[in-house]
This record gives sequence, structure tokens and C-alpha cells, in this order.
Amino acid sequence: MTTAATPEPVNWSNVQKIAFRFCFLLFILFIFFDPNGLPFVDEETGIFYLTPLHKLIVWIAAHVLHLSKPITVFTNGSGDTTYDYLVMLLIAFLSAIGAIIWSIASRNTRNYNKMLYWLTVVIRYYVAINMVAYGSAKIIKLQFPSPTLHRLMEPLGNMSPMGLAWTYMGFSTAFNYFTGFAELITGLLLFNRKTTTLGAVVGLAVTGNIMAINYCFDVPVKIVATALVLMCLFILVRDTRRLVNFFFKNEDAQPSNLSPHRFKAKWKNITLTVFKWVLILYVIIFNFNQAIGLEKQYGEKAPKALLYGIYNVESFVVNRDTIMPLKTDTVRWDKLIISYPGNAEIKFVNDSVKYWQLKVDEKKHTAAANTYTDTIHKYLFTYTISKTAHKKPDGRIDTISYLTFRGAHNKDSLSIKLRRMDNKSPLMSRGFHWINEYPYNR
Repeated sequence: MTTAATPEPVNWSNVQKIAFRFCFLLFILFIFFDPNGLPFVDEETGIFYLTPLHKLIVWIAAHVLHLSKPITVFTNGSGDTTYDYLVMLLIAFLSAIGAIIWSIASRNTRNYNKMLYWLTVVIRYYVAINMVAYGSAKIIKLQFPSPTLHRLMEPLGNMSPMGLAWTYMGFSTAFNYFTGFAELITGLLLFNRKTTTLGAVVGLAVTGNIMAINYCFDVPVKIVATALVLMCLFILVRDTRRLVNFFFKNEDAQPSNLSPHRFKAKWKNITLTVFKWVLILYVIIFNFNQAIGLEKQYGEKAPKALLYGIYNVESFVVNRDTIMPLKTDTVRWDKLIISYPGNAEIKFVNDSVKYWQLKVDEKKHTAAANTYTDTIHKYLFTYTISKTAHKKPDGRIDTISYLTFRGAHNKDSLSIKLRRMDNKSPLMSRGFHWINEYPYNR
């Protein structure tokens, strides 16, 4: 015996129709003006309508809202700029005005069943594409790389909330897989019409977690994350009664009406089906291929710097005078941290930090370092690498690596001997344990 599917309502209430008109305009305009993750349509492609939008928002900020500061920063690594919030304000305003005009012009419309179907298709594909993009960046471990040497040496209190979240997520590869596959599965479920409800339920949990992290750790993607949550809720609205019956009332839940809205012309339906599968395959292949490529440039598989490591300064000699590590000294180095090719971090004994450009020539054994703001006054060194054997009290032999810089800076001769530290911090060496006789909480 087959249970009849929930029929589509013939007559909508005025509240339902007004709410639908507003939501239709709001979501379509949001996707149009914030095409986050959509293939071929994003900020970097310079899509034709985004540049005029920049000018419009700047004009609105200056002449309508009379903001004290002009809009000069647009969507970048942050999606929560003043510009982005003004775009949202414009979208909400246009949606409200549009809903009013639409309501006056279509007073006699009985329902929007067909438009609701196609709006749901657009929304679930938008959420699905974003979930595949986010999921691939976690499965390949690109979004949250392992903690760098700089991060491992940084005091916890110096981290930003976002930096703490990135360190927490990046530490565990397994957790990246867990969250990444959750997002990928959400996307795959939403691509399929018959698993839309399950995809939206799972997606609500997944996007809700993303939104919580963004809000609680001040990650500047709050607008998009909130929109994804609202979109998942919108997809579930038509199944509200069924979900309430199933989860809260322990009553029968009729099957959802999954009948697709087809075109009369057969070729249009075939074209739409082909386009659907091409889009799905493209989104999956493109995102994973891009993530794999970027992983080799910036992620876990990126090449390490030639002198990669954390070094303690054992001796610092200027013009043949050995400089002692006094806390008031602003010249003597305390540590040298080299994580990425072309970059170095110097920590001085007075706890100040400077970030340097570091150019190393492996063949000539030379190194040149300068601050990012001063490319004229450089440290010019030749370097040597040496190793010595050290016998521990327990009898084991330990190999110690040294890096020695000899050169000049500001007409001063320098000789700096550095000892390479082993990266055996508890965070990176603890590993996973099924059995813990006592908590290891440090």
C-alpha cells in the first residue's frame, strides 16, 4: 500500500503569498549580488554587474546614508565589510519594495507552487555548490593547514579568535575529513531532488556549525554563513508539518510531493537534465582539482623553506663583541623561525618580533634578509650548517644541528650561531590514544 503524497495547496493565504514574494526577491538578489562559490561567476572574474554595484554602494553611503567615512574596501578575504552590509541593506530594501509592488499587481494569484519549486531548486543548488567547495577545501586540508612553526611559538594570548579557530581546526587531519565529508555529503544530497529534505536537515546542522564558528570566533564570513542557514530553513519550510509529526508528535508523516515541474517540450527537459549533470560533475571535479593544485602551492604539500626550522640563538657577536641576552636589548636576536620560502620571523630578546623577507641561495650558501618596509638596509650573510653528536645522560646519542650566519648589517660585522630546535611540542607529538589512564590536559 502506497501512502499518497502531500498535495500542493491550491489556495495560499495572503501572508504566505507576501512572505513568498519577499523571500523570492531576497534570495534571488542575494545569489545575484553575492555569487559565492558559483562557477564562472564571482568577484575575481570581474563579472560585469559587480563593478557598477561598487559605484552605486559608494554613492548610497555618501549621499543617502551620509556615512562619516567613504567606502573604499570591497569584498575581499572578508565577506563582512561595510560594503557587504550595505549590499545586504540594499537587497532587503529592494525585496521589500518589490514585494509590495508585486502584491498589488498580483492580488488575484491563488498560489506560487511552480515558482516555489524552481526557487527551491535554485537555492538548494546554491547551498550544494558552496558545500562542495567548502568540503573539498577541508578534505584536501587546504582551508585549515597544520599549525606553522610561527603559530607553535606564538603565545596563546597573542592569537586572534579567528587564528585560534584556524589552529584548532588545522591541528587534526581527521577532524578536517569529518567536517569536509559532512559538507560534501550535504552538497550531494541537495543535488538530488529525492534527498532534498535529508540534505536540508543535515545541511542545517553543518551550516549552523559554520555560522556558530564564524560568530563565536569572529570569522568574517558571517553574512554568507547566515544566508546558508536561512536557505536550509527555507527548503524545509514546506515540510514543516511532516517534520513536526515525525520528530515531535510520533504521528504519520505523509510523503513529500517530489513531483518535478516539467516543460511541455521534451527537448527542454532533456537539455535541463544534461545541464544538471554537467554542472554537478563540473562543480565536484573543479573544486577538488583546484584544491589539490593549491595544496601543492600553499597547503600541506607545499615545498618547505631551505632552512626550515625554529632556531635558538646561542651566540650573537657584533664587531667581535659578544652581545649578552639582556631583556632591554633591541638588537640581539633570541630566535629565528623559518616556515615558508622567502619569509622569516626574528624574535628579539626584548620579546619584540619582526617579519623579514629572506632570500636564500643554496648553491652559494648566502642569505639576504630585510624587513618588508625597508628593502635597502639588509642583512647579508654566508651560512654554514653543521651537526654535532651529544651523549645524553641515559646513554643515547642525540644529533644537534647548528646554523651559523656570518656577514654584515649597517656596516657592522655579525656572527650568529643558532641551534635548531626539535619540533617535539606536546601539541604536535602527543598523537592519538585509545587508552588514557589519566587525562593528558596541559
